[in-house]
Amino acid sequence: MPETILLVEDDPSILRGLQMNLGLEGFRVVTARDGAEGLKLARQHRPDLIVLDVMLPKLTGLEVIRALRTEDPDTPIVVLSAKDQEGDKVLALSLGADDYVTKPFGIAELLARIRAALRRQRRREVGTAQRTFGDVTVDLDGRRILIGGESVETTAREFDLLRFFLAHPNVAFSREQLMHQVWGPDHYGTVRTVDNFVARLRAKIGDDPVEPRHIETVRGVGYRFNP
Repeated sequence: MPETILLVEDDPSILRGLQMNLGLEGFRVVTARDGAEGLKLARQHRPDLIVLDVMLPKLTGLEVIRALRTEDPDTPIVVLSAKDQEGDKVLALSLGADDYVTKPFGIAELLARIRAALRRQRRREVGTAQRTFGDVTVDLDGRRILIGGESVETTAREFDLLRFFLAHPNVAFSREQLMHQVWGPDHYGTVRTVDNFVARLRAKIGDDPVEPRHIETVRGVGYRFNP
């Protein structure tokens, strides 16, 4: 599955050019033209990387960074800005941006910075290939779930769902969002499929179905993972 990049840019010509070039590089590109829409799509799509303009309508890029970093400390953010003063760069980086590219920019340089940010993120993920919560250990590389050292049999989709929850702790997701992220945008099943898989996962990890400790039901929304 191709890596997803969220592109938040209000200049139509820059947006079209970047969307085309990122698509040619094999990325899946999601676009937004203002900060509020960008924040909404970041929460909905959980992209692998965000390219974010600073001067945006509704919410500025800095406001978007500040909001995102309270929920997601890890997703790489590459800032685009016409402001080239050191103070502007320091502010964006201190808020949680991973890189800062000034306009006008060369597309080759921006693509290189995007690839570098994605490589750094992959290395961080490899360094945390095993996760533990409660009595459960999840071997991400080996795709195994162990309870008390004993392996628990899971389907590929059950494991993918748990891995997604592990990557996004304490965030409430709707069933539609989980279906989109785990099953993919082209899956035509019903959202009740998510309920069935959550029930099966709870049973396998020993989570109480009435009062679950880890895969919590968020009434009126969907589910939230509490490690």
